[in-house]
Amino acid sequence: MAADALRGEWYRKPIGEVAPIDATPILPTETPHKKFFYIALENVESGTGRLVGSTVTKGESIKSNKIQFGLEHVLLGKLRPYLNKVVVPEQTGICSTDILPLKPDSKLLTREFLAWCLRSPEFIGYSSSKMEGGKMPRLRTPDLECYEIPVPPLVEQRRIVARVESLTSRSQKMRELNASLVEDMTCLLRAEYTRITEDAPTKPFSDVAKLVRRWVKTKPDQNYPETGIRSFGKGTFHKPALTGEQLGTKRICRIKAGDLVFMNVFAWEGAIAVAQPEDDGRVASHRFMMHEVLPDQATAEFLCYYFLTERGLEQIRGASPGSAGRNRTLGITKLEKIPVPMPPIEDQRRFAKLRKLHFQLQRLHREAETELASFTPALLAKAFRGEL
Repeated sequence: MAADALRGEWYRKPIGEVAPIDATPILPTETPHKKFFYIALENVESGTGRLVGSTVTKGESIKSNKIQFGLEHVLLGKLRPYLNKVVVPEQTGICSTDILPLKPDSKLLTREFLAWCLRSPEFIGYSSSKMEGGKMPRLRTPDLECYEIPVPPLVEQRRIVARVESLTSRSQKMRELNASLVEDMTCLLRAEYTRITEDAPTKPFSDVAKLVRRWVKTKPDQNYPETGIRSFGKGTFHKPALTGEQLGTKRICRIKAGDLVFMNVFAWEGAIAVAQPEDDGRVASHRFMMHEVLPDQATAEFLCYYFLTERGLEQIRGASPGSAGRNRTLGITKLEKIPVPMPPIEDQRRFAKLRKLHFQLQRLHREAETELASFTPALLAKAFRGEL
């Protein structure tokens, strides 16, 4: 960002001039009985700076050198700076040597404004480009010190911080509310499943669902949009379309909405899903086992839920021998023999409606999370262009 892009009395200064590193080393074992408030890098939540699991520990338990910090500092994680770990401490203590205490000049910078500068996309991009080291890349001190940050008047800094914190707080509350709604629906679904399966009879899976193979004969110049299945019961997803030429000798089958689908090499870790309306007509490799559920016997949503329960996955794993890494192939005959609970079909249909609502809520939550995750970086970019 050029200096003339900043408005009014804003200007830019190198961090080394307005917030120099103030790292005083300490060896806690020299005072073995003294208690220290200790922050390790893993105690800092990325993006927010919230502390998770930080501890008060006696000096005798801390064997290596640490760095002292106080209420005048802002803490910056220099290891893998793209992790965006910045803390405005609320008490004095010691921290890992992978955390740098910066001491802003109180006549020029507030701690909170500096912290938000260090969380900005511009700084994260810069620091990530300057990392050095193989498996443990760190931001070099000279590169940090020469990075220029915007320095508006203190009154303007406080106004920007108040605005940013107000908006990010609302964003966080929305995330928490969305997560709470999903969790409530999850509990409701679990309770309903327990209720309708109590004392329910069982039938072999082959009695209620039939394996179907809708083989597709490919043409070299035609496109074939593929569908995949995420593990851990996270549903289907769409892959880019491939031409028949790109598919080569790969065998593919057509998917139909409502199919109960197993990805045979990863079914053991929950790669099981009901094909959604948007999956209808797409294709998948021969490793996907599509089943049409007999509508007078069961619903695909109920059966999918069962196979993703602890008991259901136990049965799937038992039918999936093999030890080639994560690949364990689900046997067709073994799957057909798995006993599945069979509550009354009316109960299953009601449960299926609940599960569809749950699935839709989860999808909306994921979409909202994606949007909210991009909100703070966009907000900060706007703030430090002087547009907030």
